[in-house]
Amino acid sequence: MKIKNIAYSALLALMAVSASSCEDFLSKNPDDRMELDSPEKMQMLLVSGYTDGNIAYMCELSGDNFVDNNAPNASGQRYNLGELARIDNEIFAWEPAVSSDQQDSPSHMWEGCYHAIACANQVLQRVAEYEAEGRGDEVSAVKGEALVIRAYHHFLLANLFCMPYGGAEASKSLQGLPYMTEPETTLNVVYDRGNLADFYDKIEQDLLAGLPLINDDIYDQPKYHFNTTAANAFAARFFLFKRDYPNVIKYADAALQTSDVPPISMFNDIWSHSFAEPELICQYYISVERQCNFMLITTISNYASLYNTRYAINGEALNATLQGSGPTWSRQHPCYDGKLYIRGSQEYGAFFPNFIGLFEFSDKVAQIGYYHIVRPEFTTEETILCRAEAKFYMGDIPGGLADLKAWDDARQINTSTTTQPDLTADLIKSFYASVGNGVAKELHIDEVFPSSEYQLTDDIEPYIQCVLHYRRLNNIGDGTRWFDIKRYGIELTHTIGASRVEHLTINDSRRAFQLPADVISAGMQPTYRPADDGSNDDLIRLPIPDRDNVNNFVGK
Repeated sequence: MKIKNIAYSALLALMAVSASSCEDFLSKNPDDRMELDSPEKMQMLLVSGYTDGNIAYMCELSGDNFVDNNAPNASGQRYNLGELARIDNEIFAWEPAVSSDQQDSPSHMWEGCYHAIACANQVLQRVAEYEAEGRGDEVSAVKGEALVIRAYHHFLLANLFCMPYGGAEASKSLQGLPYMTEPETTLNVVYDRGNLADFYDKIEQDLLAGLPLINDDIYDQPKYHFNTTAANAFAARFFLFKRDYPNVIKYADAALQTSDVPPISMFNDIWSHSFAEPELICQYYISVERQCNFMLITTISNYASLYNTRYAINGEALNATLQGSGPTWSRQHPCYDGKLYIRGSQEYGAFFPNFIGLFEFSDKVAQIGYYHIVRPEFTTEETILCRAEAKFYMGDIPGGLADLKAWDDARQINTSTTTQPDLTADLIKSFYASVGNGVAKELHIDEVFPSSEYQLTDDIEPYIQCVLHYRRLNNIGDGTRWFDIKRYGIELTHTIGASRVEHLTINDSRRAFQLPADVISAGMQPTYRPADDGSNDDLIRLPIPDRDNVNNFVGK
């Protein structure tokens, strides 16, 4: 199975050359590969070491931030809107996404991640040669970035195409993915998926090996690379998913450069500005000058075009997010004033323009091209919420509350009202007292990932509900809410059209995107998904399919 080749074989070209011209031919580069003969050129190749895929499209459609506008709302009203693409229907219904392999599809994410990994592996192979020559110091910073790139893109693949990590022992029975550590030199290799426990161990090894080697001085613009701050923020997120809470705090502290609450200047201040055009919001949101943005990644995506189509942030999803209440505000938070419904019809759903597409023409005459969306991949807000969650599980209620309050305070600065109360423990306990308010959800992290050391007890659950609510608001539009849904076993119901209802149970195997069809056809084990006949319930541990009977699972 060919995951991604960036080294192309010159064998056929060599065979076509006559003996008399062989020496002349061999003196030339047989293709347009970059010769990695300097640390600077290795660094140049790593510019391509970041996927251009955007998880937002597929993950937002899968989660609870979007509803089907063609399904009856609370008043019984429904629309007859068209989807942006047929793949939208497949993803929203948690079916294998087979209608497209272009941008915003699982195929694009798979290809993009493994391409980034292949770039990192090419560099790491050359780094090893430098080290063998005793020149390792010359390439240590490049090695650090390549290792963290490799770790991060495998982490994305795991959270897209695998079930949620359930601990070192339990995850041995969950399907993993190929962990690529060498450049591909052979076509049509069939790789074994292995198990998720080993996969996560390899991510951790790469991350911890690469992080101390990161050196921001080698970058012209550090925020488009895994700089020191972003690498520490990734480590905080990774260990949050592993329920290794001491390490979450350790690396979040390093990213925030403080074990206390960071200064308000480090937080997103977009709320305190007025913008005449949505594009201006976008430009400000992705500015490298803003301290809250730790790392930016440029993607190719039609995500912004989803708005005012069949699927949108509307109905119960809207009431639980952008127009919902919170512990210190009622209904729509004042920070969103003037930043919703900037385009299109209000009744079709909200439009928060943090992911506006920046169009690049590939042919100006034909007026065709691509939308680029720049993602703030790691931020102050997301990192401090990782730390708050870890503190609560470790029993540091005051510390976790201080982090939550910092997030809450930052959204009140210079907004249209100054009457919001300060966030307190009592307000949190009152607002998240039950799941009946539409915001709090039933949480099943102890079933998805049992831990002998940390449990979701009644005394900390309101605080965890607040963390997840704030994470949902903070990350709306970037797709990472889907990862929180998976790791907490949050059950979902998608009402589709007039009458179809799909329910996602705690351990439903549809929480893992099915592998791209061409990957399965090439021999990769598909993700085990029983027939959709209601038998998906209670599949907390899925067997790894028999390689010899792989066809039994194709298309399921």
